[in-house]
Amino acid sequence: MRTLPVGDEALLVELASVEEAQALHAELLRRRAEGWLAVREIVPAARTVLLDGLPDPARVAAELTSAAIPPPPPRARALVELPVRYDGPDLAAVAAHWKVPEHEVARIHASTEFTVAFCGFAPGFGYLTGLPPRYDVPRRATPRTAVPAGAVALAGSYTGVYPRSSPGGWQLIGSTDAVLWDHARVPAALLSPGARVRFVPVGDA
Repeated sequence: MRTLPVGDEALLVELASVEEAQALHAELLRRRAEGWLAVREIVPAARTVLLDGLPDPARVAAELTSAAIPPPPPRARALVELPVRYDGPDLAAVAAHWKVPEHEVARIHASTEFTVAFCGFAPGFGYLTGLPPRYDVPRRATPRTAVPAGAVALAGSYTGVYPRSSPGGWQLIGSTDAVLWDHARVPAALLSPGARVRFVPVGDA
């Protein structure tokens, strides 16, 4: 773990893995909820966690580096279920990469409980972890200029759902009608860091 000051009231914590970042994020949320940590924002990423609005960043940095971070507690948050049609244009390529039939890609993906590790790229886009490392897939050699909203995609160790049409190089395995981002909804994002997610096959999947 390495801590870096960011301005006068923020601290960036660098971790060795996404799992460590998730564990630290969960621990910081717990400390804030129990009144042990005064902080305005806690923002996780792949291998970092940013704490913004700290009265004393140096003290927090010393506390973090001197104590072991416990593993995340059992996940008690409600499960978000996303209906999905496994009809993506890259389904065959992913099946070939995994060396399984196409219907097995759908079964493996739908039987996995995912966790939102962090959000980014576009409002409402969550980076979901949960698939074992043997199911990592490369990004497309040539990104698409337009990926439709609701596309369910894989890249590296992550699953994601495009909240709106945008360019993208992830492998598209399905589609959902779920609205990932709605500015009129509170909260606007359907997925947030730490959320549990399952994909539920619909239609002919």
